[in-house]
Amino acid sequence: MASNKLEHNLNDQEDTIILVDAKGAEVGTYPKLAAHKDGRLHRAFSIFIFNSLNELLIQKRNENKYHSGGLWTNTCCSHPRPNETVLDAATRRLSEEMGLATELAEVLEFTYKVTLPNGLIENEYDHVIIGFTDATPIPSADEVSSWRWVNTSEVLVDTQRHPETYTSWFPIALKKLKENNFLPDF
Repeated sequence: MASNKLEHNLNDQEDTIILVDAKGAEVGTYPKLAAHKDGRLHRAFSIFIFNSLNELLIQKRNENKYHSGGLWTNTCCSHPRPNETVLDAATRRLSEEMGLATELAEVLEFTYKVTLPNGLIENEYDHVIIGFTDATPIPSADEVSSWRWVNTSEVLVDTQRHPETYTSWFPIALKKLKENNFLPDF
């Protein structure tokens, strides 16, 4: 039953994504599902939205997502489409996924590779993007099951204490934001 559910959700996700080399240069395109099955290095982005209280907006991914369903993560994450800039894609997905619009800025990049419990492989060249708003999210129920504003220092500790409740990329990106002084003062 779980396999049929996964295949159904994966079939709905047949977007084309951008393959990159180790330096982030585009080397081609590939179907999203195949890239995650084959572990191909591809472009992705992770958005971190903060409010005026210096809290971070996190979301719990819908249980039916093709991977990492039911886990807490950063505000929004996805892949740009071919011929779409990272910031244009981030603006589009933030609106589609969280119902938010705000100015965004890319602050760093990193790569990571991890095999997920369902056998898919996340091998991403991740562009980390930040923004600020006090607006109330209006998330898509297909994407998000819950959301909340959190104290950044507390979530940094919690991702270390309870990694099983978070997506694999979230603690990595959060730590890199802290190391590079991109987290708001708290």
